[in-house]
Amino acid sequence: MRNFLIACSFLALSYSSLGAQQSTEPTAKSLALPRSTPEEQGVSSADVLAFVEAANEIDAMHSFMLVRHGKVIAEGWWTPYDAETPHIFFSLSKSFTSTAVGLAVAEGKLSVDEEVLKFFPDEAPAEPSANLKSMRVRDLLRMQTGHQSELALWRDDPATKSSDTLTKRFLAHPVPFKPGTHFLYNSPATYMQSAIVQKVTGMPVLEYLRSRLFEPLGYDNPSWIASPQGVSVGAFGLMGRTEDIAKFGQLYLQKGNWNGKQLIPAAWVTEATSLQTSNGSSPKSDWDQGYGYQFWRSRHNSFRGDGAFGQYCLVLPDQDAVVAITSGVRDMQRVMNLVWDKLLPAMKPKALAADAESHRNLQTKLTGLTMRAPVGKPTVALAEEISGQWFEFPENDRSIQAISLDIKPNSQTLVVRTAGGESRTPIGAGTWSKNPQGFANGLEKFLSVPAQPVIAASGAWTSDDVFTVKLVPYQTPFYSTLSLRFDGDRLLFDSEHNVAFGPTKLPQLIGKASTAK
Repeated sequence: MRNFLIACSFLALSYSSLGAQQSTEPTAKSLALPRSTPEEQGVSSADVLAFVEAANEIDAMHSFMLVRHGKVIAEGWWTPYDAETPHIFFSLSKSFTSTAVGLAVAEGKLSVDEEVLKFFPDEAPAEPSANLKSMRVRDLLRMQTGHQSELALWRDDPATKSSDTLTKRFLAHPVPFKPGTHFLYNSPATYMQSAIVQKVTGMPVLEYLRSRLFEPLGYDNPSWIASPQGVSVGAFGLMGRTEDIAKFGQLYLQKGNWNGKQLIPAAWVTEATSLQTSNGSSPKSDWDQGYGYQFWRSRHNSFRGDGAFGQYCLVLPDQDAVVAITSGVRDMQRVMNLVWDKLLPAMKPKALAADAESHRNLQTKLTGLTMRAPVGKPTVALAEEISGQWFEFPENDRSIQAISLDIKPNSQTLVVRTAGGESRTPIGAGTWSKNPQGFANGLEKFLSVPAQPVIAASGAWTSDDVFTVKLVPYQTPFYSTLSLRFDGDRLLFDSEHNVAFGPTKLPQLIGKASTAK
C-alpha cells in the first residue's frame, strides 16, 4: 500500500514482511539500576526540572532517564508511554549489532580486517569489482563501504529478483569508491554485520546477545525483527524499555564492565566509540562530530547510539553520566541541544546540599507528564445527531468501507469498518484511553501505519463540526491526528502523522452518510 510504505516503510517491516524474533528461553529477572536524588549525585533538582519543562514543550517527548555516577537521578514518561512498555529503537539497534561484532571478535570467531566476500562465497557476483573485493568488516562498521547510495534493501527492488537474499542484493549493489574513503550512513551495511555474526556463531544476533548481554543486564525478553532468511535485521527493529537503553549506555560508560564482570572487552568499547570516520565540520551539529563502529561521536567529548525520530543513548564520560531518551520528533538536534543547554552545566563535581522542596517539585512534574491531547469541547449539539451514523467511502487504497462515531454520555468510540471486519477504538476525553488489543480488522490501513499490539486515543470537538482524534501506537515514535469534519451528509476525513519516512499528510477521504444508522 503506497502510503503505508512511504510513511512507515522501516517500521512496517517489523510486523509484516519480516518476522519478529524473540528470546525463546526465560531471561533474568529485570535488575533495576540503583536510584538516588539529583543532589546526592551533584545535580540540582531545579536544573533537572528546567530541562523537563523545556522538553515538555517539544512535540513529542516520550521518556527520559538521567543516570549519574551509576544511579538514576531522574526519570519520566509522557502518558500514554510508560516504564514497562517496550519502545522501538530504530537505528539505536545498530550499536547493539556492533557490540555483537565486538564479542565475536573477542571470541576469535571474526576479525574486522576480513573481507566481506569471504563470508558469502555463494552469493557474490560472478565478477566482483576490485572495490567489492577489498570491502572489509571494518568498513561495514564505520559506514565506509564505498557505496555512493544506500541500497533500498527493505523494499522490493525491480532490478533484483524477488528470490534473492538480502545479502546477495547488498553484494550486487555498485561500489564506485574504494572502501574506507567515503562516509555514507548505510543501514544495509549493518544488516551485513548481523549476517556475518550469524555465519560465524551459528545463531542470530538476538540469540547471540541473549546470554552475553541481555540477561546480565536484566532485559525482559527483548525482541528483534528478522529477515526472511532468519537474520536479525541489525540496523533497526530491536525493542526495549527506557531503562534498557540507560543500562546499555552505563555498560559502555563502564568500559564493558557490569557488576564486576567484563561483558565487553574494554579495548573494543574504546575502539567502537572513538572517531573512526570524519563526516563533517560544523561545531554546532552532533551529526558532524564523526562516527565510530555504529556509534556517533557527539559534542562535549561524548558518544551515542541513536535512532530515527529521537531515540537516544547518550554517554558523557567526562561527567560520568548517561541520558536515555525516547521520542517522536522531527528535529533531533533540538533534543540534543536541550541536554547540552540544561543538563550538562548542571552536573557538578561534588554532591550538593539536599533540597527537599526542589526535589518535590521535580517529582510532581515527572509524575504528571502527558502527551498533548486534542483541546476542545467534550461535546457539541451535532454530536447526538451524528452518533451511530455510518459514513460510507468509495473504494480507496486504505480499504476503508465506512466509519462512525459512537457517542454516549460518558464514552466515545471510533468505529471503522474494513474488509477485515469492524474495529472499535475507545477515545478518552481530555485523557488517554489505552486499548491493549491495539489495531484490529484493518484499522491500521485507515491510518496507513503498521499494526501495533497497543494503542491509546484521545479526542475532542475542536469546532462545532469537527471531531479531532489523536491515536498513539505507544510502542513507536508515531502518532496520527485524525480530523473528522461533518458537512451535512458528508464526512471529510483528514489524517496526518507527526513523523514519517516520507510525506506526513495523507490524501483526504470523503464519505457519504448511509440511509440508516
